[in-house]
Amino acid sequence: MPLKKAASKNDNEIVIKGARVNNLKNIDVNVPRDKFVVITGLSGSGKSSLAFDTIYAEGNRRYMEGLSSYARNFLDPSVKPDVDKIENLSPPISIDQKSISRSPRSTVGTLTEVYDYLRILYAKVGVLHCPNCGASMQRRSNKEILDDILALPHHTQIAILAKPKENLVGKDLLKHIQQLGYARVRMGGPASTREDASSTRGGKMLTVAEALMFEEQEMSQDIDMVIDRVILDIKNPDTERMVDSIETAMKVGGGAMKMLIDNSEERSYNQDFFCSNCGVKIKEVTPRHFSFNSPEGACDNCSGLGYTLKVNEELVIPNKNLSLLEGAIQPWSKSGGKINGQSSQIQMLKDIAKKYKFSVSVPVKKLTKQQLDIVLDGKDGFEGVIPALEEKYAQTKSEYMRTEIEKYMTAHVCGSCMGKRLKKEFLAVEIQGQGIDDLVNMGVTKLKEFFEGAENWQQTLQEKEITRPIVREMLSRLRALENVGLEYLNLGRSAQTISGGEAQRIRLAAQLNSQLMGIVYVLDEPSIGLHNRDTEKLIKTMQSLQGVGNSLVVVEHDEAIIKSADWIIDMGPGAGEEGGIVVFEGDYKKLLKSKNLTAQYISRKKKVSDKKSYRKGSGQHIEIIGAEEHNLKNVDVSIPLEKFVAICGVSGSGKSTLVKDILSKALSRHFYGTKDLPGKHKKIKGFEHVKKVISINQNPIGRTPRSNAATYTGVFSYIRDLFAQTEESKNRGYTASRFSFNMKGGRCEVCQGEGYKKIEMHLLPDMYVKCEACDGTRFSKKTLEIEYKGYNIAQVLDMDVRFALRFFARHPLIAEKLKTMEDVGLGYLKLGQSATNLSGGEAQRIKLATELARKSTGNTLYILDEPTAGLHFDDIRRLLVVLNALVDKGNTVLVVEHNLDVVRDADWVIELGPDGGDKGGYVNFEGTPEKLKKDKESWTAKYL
Repeated sequence: MPLKKAASKNDNEIVIKGARVNNLKNIDVNVPRDKFVVITGLSGSGKSSLAFDTIYAEGNRRYMEGLSSYARNFLDPSVKPDVDKIENLSPPISIDQKSISRSPRSTVGTLTEVYDYLRILYAKVGVLHCPNCGASMQRRSNKEILDDILALPHHTQIAILAKPKENLVGKDLLKHIQQLGYARVRMGGPASTREDASSTRGGKMLTVAEALMFEEQEMSQDIDMVIDRVILDIKNPDTERMVDSIETAMKVGGGAMKMLIDNSEERSYNQDFFCSNCGVKIKEVTPRHFSFNSPEGACDNCSGLGYTLKVNEELVIPNKNLSLLEGAIQPWSKSGGKINGQSSQIQMLKDIAKKYKFSVSVPVKKLTKQQLDIVLDGKDGFEGVIPALEEKYAQTKSEYMRTEIEKYMTAHVCGSCMGKRLKKEFLAVEIQGQGIDDLVNMGVTKLKEFFEGAENWQQTLQEKEITRPIVREMLSRLRALENVGLEYLNLGRSAQTISGGEAQRIRLAAQLNSQLMGIVYVLDEPSIGLHNRDTEKLIKTMQSLQGVGNSLVVVEHDEAIIKSADWIIDMGPGAGEEGGIVVFEGDYKKLLKSKNLTAQYISRKKKVSDKKSYRKGSGQHIEIIGAEEHNLKNVDVSIPLEKFVAICGVSGSGKSTLVKDILSKALSRHFYGTKDLPGKHKKIKGFEHVKKVISINQNPIGRTPRSNAATYTGVFSYIRDLFAQTEESKNRGYTASRFSFNMKGGRCEVCQGEGYKKIEMHLLPDMYVKCEACDGTRFSKKTLEIEYKGYNIAQVLDMDVRFALRFFARHPLIAEKLKTMEDVGLGYLKLGQSATNLSGGEAQRIKLATELARKSTGNTLYILDEPTAGLHFDDIRRLLVVLNALVDKGNTVLVVEHNLDVVRDADWVIELGPDGGDKGGYVNFEGTPEKLKKDKESWTAKYL
């Protein structure tokens, strides 16, 4: 272990002394303040332990200590990191890949707050249109009506009329008017509308007494109450009287009134928005009416989600080779033939089958469409499987039951709002001919251009005053999104479809608008998911954040970001127990002169890939024809089999849409009958050339701390069997379940196998302390007495993969699984490390290791989504060895990737582009990496 360096007293540095968090080896390190600092190193070398678990954790704890005890009760507990001293530390902000809402009600618009400003803009200056006929809907205030009157010529005769809101006609209406104390009415339309106004009784001013003298059948249906009659004196208008009359008319008429001018021209006025064609009335428009998370604005049919769940026939009867009696109806086979609690359903099915002459004993595929429709939709007293499930789903309050029924349902675009989330009357509000849904579906760049032209909009001075500050705020946020390489996103994009890298960059864009100074920003690989072209934008953004007086501490492996840093800290020399030491500190020039591992790769003394030739493959392909989902432009893509294939392109070019939304879902549906519907495409050819498909994404391997690498890969089962076979276990009658921290008997019952206890501190943050009974081991004392080669089960879980591989070398089943974990760069990982503490890249590599440990059948298609996320150059080299070994066994590996070393190592490259968003979605290139380098139109080629 190197000698400790004396800490500097310089105020321009964050001074860390004696850091021992996780695998950090009691290190001292100085981090320059107000600089762009990159912390790099092998996976598991201690980068995140230094950046997040030490610097950020201590800064956050100190900030929390400054809050009131009441406020701290509502915040997450802050534990002091294991470090002797940290000096000159400013308040920190952590921008990682997890801290973002994944609710279906969150969108890019809500996350960036642009949608909130849009709602205000539409509520204040939007023009209402009738949702039925499209006509403009107007309303007038009392002051505007008075202005209309005062604009008339001198000596104009004016009559203010109202129709009482009570639903009365004929003499009943006249008597009601008389009771209200009004003496005159207007019967019929305006006099000028009559052929002979002087000779008709219609359209004339009459006293109520005169009107009552008519027979009921002679009366006009159009009777208006005369509130006031005025001859306009422009020189000395009686405005007080006219305002009072207008207010009275609106009150009597329920928000509507008429004005008769010189007994010829009639004008109608409404306090509410009103369509004179359809009679549609909208009382008010506020920002919440444009919110799909508010009952006032959300579509009633889908509650603002934009989609509804419907029972899917293919999920209800997944195997049509079975008969109805053999359990072809999946939900019945699980519930013992009961739906809605009625055990008579199957008997009723037999009865209906007898009536319509079909058999319940033949395979379902032999039934006619009409017969199958009877089974699914019901007929003649038989409810049908689908209506029964939908009724149960609508009525049940059990979350378990809803989850069970959802297994047979798929999401469909809402038929009422067509996926637009809002009520139709608010979707019809327009600004410059665009509804709010039109704007949220524009790409960021196109939307920015729309608002940059706001100064030229035809608006009143008052509308311009309202529009200007709102547009300024939106433009600021939209430009920030462009600056972090997210110009291809649109505001309507669901947060559930955003990658970790995109989520982090959205938060980074938000910080650009905050204009804070003196902050320590801690970032976790912000370049994940970015093409090299977009990384340059990201670097400029981070430099601008640092340039206004902030410190940036960035955990990163990207070569361009390392090169741009003011200061580089390299952790190592190995991973896990072999890491935790600062092996280099200095600027980029100094790094190139050093001999550490990172410098060797950056200077090209070591290469990630040294592939000399490309595989010819089997000559067979999987072809995607007519892909049109999202921004894909009806493209055809051919993926060669038994090759290492990389799909690349700038951010937002359509890579994930093609591979994840279309290909992966279609293959999973074909091979495993999964419920997810693939994205829009005409067809996919070549299924017969593949035996199975394995999609490996970055989703967590478990949602609770009880899930870990050992349990997920299955190696823990073999280890528990090994402990159960020891002589002492046999003597005591212990089985393998005794060594599970999830089962009663072997686990510590005080903490129920958690290993720690939560202590509520009331006025202080809650504390998490080791369980005193088991000392954090999770197991009971008697369980820990059983040892294998001198180690108990808790000590085995605390081993890292590399050590465990040597320890269990003589047990092939265990060693094989551990070897695959080490091969994919997870040798530093502890077997018992909680799933909740794993990065997306680590989770993906654990899944990959699990699949690698299974016996290969060949002809398998492996689909990976950016497997290099979180990997150092040396880790990527090892990963490529593993992936190439898979291809050598007759499999196909398809990766969505930006890393140029992976692109260089591929046998075949498919580039989408040429740009992101609306300008993407085309196949830009197909061929070998060598051929790609010569393509002058390719963005990837410029960086290769």
